[in-house]
Formats: sequence, C-alpha cells, structure tokens
Amino acid sequence: MGRLTGKVAFITGAARGQGRAEAVRLAAEGADIIAVDLAESAGPDVLYPPATQSDLDETAKLVKEQGRRVLARKADVRDLGGLEAAVRDGVAELGRLDIVVANAGIVNYGRTWEITERQWQDVIDVNLTGVWKTVKATVPTLIEQGQGGSVIITSSVAGLKGLPLLAHYASSKHGVTGLAKVLANELAPHDIRVNSIHPHGVRTGMTDTSIQDLLDVEPAYGPIYMGGLPYEMVEPEDIANMVAFLASDEAKYITGSQMRVDLGALNR
Repeated sequence: MGRLTGKVAFITGAARGQGRAEAVRLAAEGADIIAVDLAESAGPDVLYPPATQSDLDETAKLVKEQGRRVLARKADVRDLGGLEAAVRDGVAELGRLDIVVANAGIVNYGRTWEITERQWQDVIDVNLTGVWKTVKATVPTLIEQGQGGSVIITSSVAGLKGLPLLAHYASSKHGVTGLAKVLANELAPHDIRVNSIHPHGVRTGMTDTSIQDLLDVEPAYGPIYMGGLPYEMVEPEDIANMVAFLASDEAKYITGSQMRVDLGALNR
C-alpha cells in the first residue's frame, strides 16, 4: 500500500510541469486525482507556449497507468464557479477529498516601474486570487468531511526573497505565503494542515527568455538569482516528492511551514 491509499487529491495546473509530476507522484502513492488546468493561454503577456487539452489528457493517462482513477477537467483558477464544479463532480465520482495542491501559476518579467497594468493584474489574478479561489472551492468539503486533510500551496523563492524583475510575481508569491500561514491557524481546529513550497527555477515549460534581455541590461541582478549549490534547473519530480511528503501522515505535525527546495538560494 502507498502512503496515500484511499485518498483523493485536487491539483490545479495539472496539465504539465509540476502539476503533472504531482498528479503522477500522488497516484503512485495510491491517491485518486482531480486534475484541473486552464489548458490555454492565460493572457497575451504570457510568452511561453500554454499547456493544452492534449497535455491534460496525457496527465490523465499517466495517472491511470498508476492504477488510479482520475477526473481531468478544463478549468480556470480565476473562475470560482468552474473550480467548485470540478470539486463537486470529482467528489461525486471519486468519493471524497483529502489533499489540495494549489499549483497553477504564470510568470513574466519587467522592471517594477515598467510592468504594465495588464501584466500586474493577470499575475495577481492567477497566482494569488486563483489560490484563494482554489481554497474557497475546496476547504468547505474538507471541513464538512471532518477527517482532516492537507493543503499545499506552491509559492516560490520569490515568495520569501525580493527577486528583481518580478515585482508582480514576487508580490503574488509573498501573498500566498501569508495566505498559507493564516490558513494553517484557521484550519488547525479541523486537523487540516497547510504548508507552502518554495522552489528555485523548475524545468516546467514556463520559459520566458525575455528575462535574459533584461539581465543583459542590468547584469548586477544576475547574482541575486544564484543559490548556494551549483545552479541547475530543479526537475518537477523534485517538487512532487515534497508534495507527496506533505500530503502524507509522515508530515502530520508539519503545518504553517515554508518548505524550501531552492538550492540554497535563500541562504545568500
């Protein structure tokens, strides 16, 4: 038996990258999966190719290959009604809800005073408000069941450190770090644990090469991104391993924590 046998996990941004790796890892531990993703572009300022319906279908296929059930649904974390419908249908089909992984996010770059209003709002709407809406759509079910649970929020190194060229992204990720801390206190009486994960750069497909042009103009920013270990991109599976731990009973006394998977970047 896996560490999560009999559990059901709700994962946003599940079509590829960290979300897909988390879905497959939790399924390997015995969990059934409710996988949601926008599966299209989140806006004109998002310059990397978006996840697609085919990507989401592939995630569902990989979960089934682990011998687990899956409900894959196209949904936007900015749409509370869509998230609530995915939760409602997922619980009806899979029987319950135990784990929430608020993973969906977007990124783009610019100096603080040059970021457009649209850039700012889109990042805040997806990365911060979208996490709050994910919580709002899922937590009532966890409370009603009365059997505890685990909420895991994807933040970032930028949720604990002021990375240049990412004012909107860092603001959103600092915001979800604070949200996780508040929720950990609010949900403790219900035996629901809440933690945030803080990765360094992860190989997810969210690659916007415009950052290099900006770093070429301001080379002093570059060293701020470096960590204590030789820099390399973290693999999505490395983050999924942390998610699986936090979702399991092995982490039953961990809540309100900021779990760093950062190559030592926050030690500088």
